[in-house]
Amino acid sequence: MRILSLGYVGTRSRRAEDWKRFGPEILGTPVATDDGAEVTRLRLDERAWRIAVHPGDRDELAYVGWEVSGPVDLESALAELRHAGLGAERGSLDERAARGVEGLVGFDDPWGNRHELFFGARSLGSFRPTREISGFVTGALGLGHVVLVLPDLEQAVDFFTRVMGFQLSDFIDVPFPLAFFHCNPRHHSLAVAHLPGTVGFHHLMLEVAELDDVGKTYELCRAAGVPLTMDLGRHTNDRMFSFYMRTPGGFEIEYGWGGRLIDDASWQVVRLPLPSFWGHHPVSKDPPTTLRSIA
Repeated sequence: MRILSLGYVGTRSRRAEDWKRFGPEILGTPVATDDGAEVTRLRLDERAWRIAVHPGDRDELAYVGWEVSGPVDLESALAELRHAGLGAERGSLDERAARGVEGLVGFDDPWGNRHELFFGARSLGSFRPTREISGFVTGALGLGHVVLVLPDLEQAVDFFTRVMGFQLSDFIDVPFPLAFFHCNPRHHSLAVAHLPGTVGFHHLMLEVAELDDVGKTYELCRAAGVPLTMDLGRHTNDRMFSFYMRTPGGFEIEYGWGGRLIDDASWQVVRLPLPSFWGHHPVSKDPPTTLRSIA
């Protein structure tokens, strides 16, 4: 199948209402006001929404939306997923309306994470951040990237490349084994961290258009008492200058600038010994509450 980009992320949170302030005041993302549902939807660009937070009894990933080009690619992906035994199903009219898309296919990966393929996302045609920042790097590169925690890295690499069609970007061994995958020039739209006996959602990366936006947001988080999980630093593989914060949903957001772009014609997969050139020192050792242990 041919995935174009990370389109959206949905989570469930015990503090879903807090996102109505956290998004605009901390992230700089307006709250979508086009429906009266209890779901909090955040905008990062001209799309109607990119992040959805549903009320829930626990903090967890609800779904990840991956964009395809249109109905032909969606039907082809549906056939491939069913051939792989994944029980993929077309989204109902109500489900498509809830996501604001024309076409939708949903399925669970082997670890129970919900993935959705879609096309025809609703666009509102204009966007302005809620703070004095330059805006977010999206467009053809998509929302950013998601990092999932899974118990078997080898199996994950096989599934996400062979079944879902991602391309490997590279590997990092420390502080735990990670594999990175791309579907467009953004260095990675998906990464998998290997923690034995653990599954869940670790973090979402949002990329801003100017370096100073990272600095201003970092200072804002410190002043507002937003819990930081990793301090400022620069990654070795995607070259992202960033820091990490804990969200009201229990997972982390990497807020960054300067991400590396990949040219598949010349790219070579490598294994890197360290995650960062400098910085990214842990501030908190508490794991995201969106992770869970499995037998």
